[in-house]
Amino acid sequence: MLKAILKLLIGDNGASSDGAAAVKVKSEGGLQDLEHFVDYVVRALVDAPDAVRISSESTEEAYVIKIDCKKEDIGKIVGRRGKTIMAIRSLVSGAAGRLQKRVTVEVVD
Repeated sequence: MLKAILKLLIGDNGASSDGAAAVKVKSEGGLQDLEHFVDYVVRALVDAPDAVRISSESTEEAYVIKIDCKKEDIGKIVGRRGKTIMAIRSLVSGAAGRLQKRVTVEVVD
C-alpha cells in the first residue's frame, strides 16, 4: 500500500501500450489507495484503532475522504495547531494531483 502511494507521489516510469485504459484503471485504483493510506495512518495515530471509520464521497468538485473516530482521538489526528491533519492532506492532495483529481480529507466531529 505504501509503495502504491509512493508511486503516485513520485510517478511511474513504466509505459503502457493502451494509455487510455491504463489511466482509468490507475485512477480508480489510486483513489482507493489514497483511502487505504488515510486509514493506515489514522489507525496508527489513535488509541482506539477499531473505532476508526473511513468513508468516501464523490461530489462534483472533489472526492472527499471522511475520518470518523472517538472524540478523544480527534486531537491526535489533528495534532498541534493542525499540523498532523495538514500533513495528511498535503500527501493525499499531492498524490491526487498526479491522478488529475481533487481529493480532500475531513475529520468528522
